[in-house]
Amino acid sequence: MTKYGPYPVITAKEAACSISNGQTVGFSGFGAAGGAKAVPYALADKAESEHRKGRPFAMRVLTGASSGLAIDEVLAQSGAISWRAPYQTGKSLRNQINNQDVEYVDMHLSHVSQTMVFGFFGKLDMAVVEASEVTPDGRVFLTTSIGISPTMLARAEKVIIEINTVQSPRLREMADIVMLPPPPHRDPIPIIHPMSRIGVPYATVDPKKVIGVVLNSQPDTVSEFSPPNSVSRQIANHLVKFLVSEMKAGRIPKGFLPIQAGVGNVANGVMGVLGAHPDIPEFTMYTEVFQDSQVELMKAGRIIGASATSLNITEEALGVIVDNMDYFAKRLVLRPQEISNHPGLIRRLGVISMNTALEMDIYGNVNSSHVYGMDIMNGIGGSGDFSRNSYLAVFMTPSIAKDGRISTVVPMCPHIDNDEHSVQVVVTEQGLADLRGLGPLHRARKIIENCAHPLYKDYLYRYIENSRSGHIPHDLTKCFELHRNLLETGSMLPGLKL
Repeated sequence: MTKYGPYPVITAKEAACSISNGQTVGFSGFGAAGGAKAVPYALADKAESEHRKGRPFAMRVLTGASSGLAIDEVLAQSGAISWRAPYQTGKSLRNQINNQDVEYVDMHLSHVSQTMVFGFFGKLDMAVVEASEVTPDGRVFLTTSIGISPTMLARAEKVIIEINTVQSPRLREMADIVMLPPPPHRDPIPIIHPMSRIGVPYATVDPKKVIGVVLNSQPDTVSEFSPPNSVSRQIANHLVKFLVSEMKAGRIPKGFLPIQAGVGNVANGVMGVLGAHPDIPEFTMYTEVFQDSQVELMKAGRIIGASATSLNITEEALGVIVDNMDYFAKRLVLRPQEISNHPGLIRRLGVISMNTALEMDIYGNVNSSHVYGMDIMNGIGGSGDFSRNSYLAVFMTPSIAKDGRISTVVPMCPHIDNDEHSVQVVVTEQGLADLRGLGPLHRARKIIENCAHPLYKDYLYRYIENSRSGHIPHDLTKCFELHRNLLETGSMLPGLKL
């Protein structure tokens, strides 16, 4: 038998044979970075084979956040997932969740490790973790993400290591891994700057739990973001103008504050405009994912340091980092997600969070996850970790979608992920509404005036005027009228001339 140090080298098919129907399996990865790749494909083949024979095969699947194509799409297509947490992005999996074929637990990402440690998910039967190396004494050097891999390696009953032979061993130079002890006797986490390092460059595993090593040479499959369009640039310009005014007023220090940016085309585009603006000083980031636009900004010296849990970047951007590792390794820190998303650290560092929304209501509540309040898109992810604890919590979205048939500013969100108590600033291409210190009716008028699309302003103003008086005025007979119209006619305002 071929060996990798003391560990047997097995095929992905052999690894799949060690996983049984109904087991809980944890896979490495945060976004499409650092995820297990070979074993999930083999598990998809196994599921299809078992189903053809009339036998059940489906797993409870746990990852750090969303994962790559192999998990959130290929496994789902094969019917190999019965339960999923804490976040997902696959189209096939999304449809299965909305059809109630897969049970889905959508949760704050900072909570996942502790939830696993205390057994709220039940027993973790197997962990499948990508690494660039595993040593005989159990040191595991992870690749492009940390996520919850350290906790999975510690808690899983059995472990499979996927050694990725195309990932640079030097990625470990960015890793800063520490495991938090369980409450109630936790010491303060000694991070006082986004670039503070407090851990070691490897996770650990009991070598006796490793049933085999699978060799793999597949790169991450991170999709390239679209270049910023006019809407993203308008949103960015409104936000930059606001941040500059906050600096001039002394509410943001001249040295600026750490930035967190969510995932997606809007956030990626906003970061590009923000980083290029001459009135914004060079800055640091304390965030979840490091994205393509930020690689260029760091290379240009605009981002002087960044803490994250994942390099969610394209193969080309990763090549830039690896080819210039002496430069980037001093400026990038990759941490477990319970550290990257830790509420106390976000509050301590004074992070400015910038996340995207599906829709917002006129009182400042934000829906990030559900269409019509019923159908999941992706999930809350880490937005709540940051919005509830940031120095400034910003949410961004275009004011309309589907050529104007949908308004992203509505009377009441049918699902709320980030509520009025956390959301401080909302921005669309129409403008920005600073909600700090405003009561509900004042917030509503400001959001409608500054952020709603002109096609929908009259409707939203009439809604306020005809609502029942109260601390938060609403008309419970019409608060979801726009959503009902959309379901019934395909447009929130039927007959609207676009």
